[in-house]
Amino acid sequence: MPTVIELTFPAGGQLHSTPWGRHVNEGATEWPPSPWRIQRALVATWYLKSRSDVDEAPIRSLMNAMAGTLPRFELPLATQSHTRHYMPGKGSDRPKVFDAFVHCSKPLRMAWNVDLDESQSAALAILCERLSYLGRAESIVEAKLLRADASIEANSLPLPEGVDVPDGYELVRVLCANSPDLHETWVAANRPREEVKTIGKKAKTKSPKDRLPHAIFDALHAETATLQAEGWLIPPGARWADYIRKVDCFQPGAVRPSRRQKKSVTVARFAISSVVLPRITQAVSVAERMHQSLVKRADGKSCAPVFIGKESNGEPLKGHQHTHIFCELGEKRDSIGYITLYAPMGFDHEAQQVIEDVQRKALWGHGGHDLELILLGFGDVNTFDIPIFGKAKRWASLTPFVPTRHAKYYADGRPKLDEDGWPIGAPPQDLRRLLKEDYGLTSQSISRADTKITVRPGRTLRTLQFQTERKHGNGKHGHQSGVGLTIEFDQEIQGPIALGFSSHFGLGLFVPAMHSCSGFSA
Repeated sequence: MPTVIELTFPAGGQLHSTPWGRHVNEGATEWPPSPWRIQRALVATWYLKSRSDVDEAPIRSLMNAMAGTLPRFELPLATQSHTRHYMPGKGSDRPKVFDAFVHCSKPLRMAWNVDLDESQSAALAILCERLSYLGRAESIVEAKLLRADASIEANSLPLPEGVDVPDGYELVRVLCANSPDLHETWVAANRPREEVKTIGKKAKTKSPKDRLPHAIFDALHAETATLQAEGWLIPPGARWADYIRKVDCFQPGAVRPSRRQKKSVTVARFAISSVVLPRITQAVSVAERMHQSLVKRADGKSCAPVFIGKESNGEPLKGHQHTHIFCELGEKRDSIGYITLYAPMGFDHEAQQVIEDVQRKALWGHGGHDLELILLGFGDVNTFDIPIFGKAKRWASLTPFVPTRHAKYYADGRPKLDEDGWPIGAPPQDLRRLLKEDYGLTSQSISRADTKITVRPGRTLRTLQFQTERKHGNGKHGHQSGVGLTIEFDQEIQGPIALGFSSHFGLGLFVPAMHSCSGFSA
């Protein structure tokens, strides 16, 4: 049975990959993606993410098995496009780059006609699960090894030697790995003589042939920059193979992302990239920049209210139905890695286009580094398995909660209490009030205000480190400084939960907590 791998590109359906031997500014794209690229990505994933779980022996045998045959592809309908931008440089030297990519909305499948043993299949399944990108870093990919009985409808496959190209198809060159036998023969034929040549008293500098990889697994390690510097026309261990694909595989207007058919799209999620990522303490600042960009692009359009929070007549929307901008932790300490937009009223087709357009230009860093946006997709609270959309009984602050009311005191300094004995205007009481008014929820208990927030296990920040002031719009300041709180309910509640001052700009955001809280009880 064939071994079938399925690839999905969640970052807007985009695959950024320049064919070997072509310059990025030629605007060339690799379609289908070369098996050589795929095998190299799997080897890199093993080194970076799986060496502790998978031994080297099954990886070597897996690479040999995959290199021994040419895969067939089931290519989804796709379009070609590109972006143009200037790279940073010294002074006025800012080279212009054409970033070409293939856009497809459905998964791509490839089938190798090899029967893998149990250890090879287990290794491949782990590598596919942990593979994070294919091609350039912005080509985020989700890969999975399909069941043994999976099949594909191949529309791109190797063309046997001497066979004419069928009608309706075109010929493309695809870079593939040599079979182990062919590679061994090639290495033997190209290995230099063992005697050392000398020039005067110094040994002659070794040529690239002195470093020929002895196995396909070793050949897949070579870095592109090194191979190009050594003058290789194609990488050692690789070969060109003739493939055919349909002449209409790229159809302008044929690709319609699945989001267009969804009745309710309430969530859009971005990954962010930067030379230096902002910290979660700067959530308000990052959210404001995103809000400004959305409002600017939505200006004059019918979808503007979902971003502005006001009707066309200027009346504020009720019930917090417009866009919330949540900043979430990335992989590094307390840095922001993702930005999620959430609007209970939903993003219509026009609003989705505005959101897509936002990633065309980096968010200006206001004295810091620009933030590049990568759209991961659209959906609802069940589409993305992330903490802010989780279900839990206990929720803890990720960013400080800033009350919207002043604390109330008697003339003698005693705090005024509500009917349940909670100090009026104090952070726990104000959070409890907002939970009931905005969400219709009654908390079982709320912790006492804390000046520290645990953003991830072993990483605690002081609330004073967080920005709680906005630079633009109404309500630039909260009435009080922010605090950390933990809420406990009597049943599981699904997120998101964001309350208080600037809750639409990243403050007052809660995530599922690990421990129960002690404090004020209902």
